[in-house]
Amino acid sequence: MCLHSNKQHGFSFLELVLVITIIGVLFTVAADRLLVLKVEAERTSMLQIIGALRSAMSIQVAKQISSGNVDNLPSMAGTNPMNWLAEKPENYIGIKDEPDPADINQYKWYFDSYNNWLVYRVGNSDYFKSSLKGAPRARFRVNLDYTDINENGDFDFGTDEIHGLTLQSVEPYAWQAEPINVDNYTSRTDIATQAADK
Repeated sequence: MCLHSNKQHGFSFLELVLVITIIGVLFTVAADRLLVLKVEAERTSMLQIIGALRSAMSIQVAKQISSGNVDNLPSMAGTNPMNWLAEKPENYIGIKDEPDPADINQYKWYFDSYNNWLVYRVGNSDYFKSSLKGAPRARFRVNLDYTDINENGDFDFGTDEIHGLTLQSVEPYAWQAEPINVDNYTSRTDIATQAADK
C-alpha cells in the first residue's frame, strides 16, 4: 500500500528572502539604467538646441556678410539667439529680467535680458558640474568674433577685424557619467592639479 502525501510545499523563509533580494537587485539595476538614460536624454536635448542656435547664427552672419553689412555684427552681440530660430523649443519660456534661477522650473530655457545670457536650467543636477553657485544651470552668450589688432581688449570699429559671431558658454560646465559627490570631486581635482604641476 502506497501512502501519498497531501502536503503542498510553499516558499520557505530562506527562499522568500532570496526571491525578494533578487527582485530588489533587478529593480535597482533597472532604476539606475533608467536614470542614466534620462540624464543622457537631457544632455542630448540641450546640445541639440545649442547646435540649432549656432546653425541659425551662422545663417545670420552669412546674410550680413553677403549683403555687405558686416558692420552690423557688433550690434548683434549679446542679443537673444532664440529669435533666430523659425520655431522655438517647447521648453523655452521667453525673456526674463535677471530672475532668481531657483524660481525657474527645471529643464527650461530663458533669456536673461539684464545680463544678455541665454540660460538653461538643469534638471538632473546630480550629474551636472559647474562653478556657478545656486540652482544648477548653463549660461550662454552671443559674442563678437574679431581680431584685437591694437590689443586693448575692446572691439574698435575701423581698427579690429571682424570675423563673425560665436555662441559661447559663460563659464565651463560638464555632464558626468556618475552622480557628483562634491567632496570626492574636490579631492580628485586637487590630485589632478598636483599631478599637472609636477
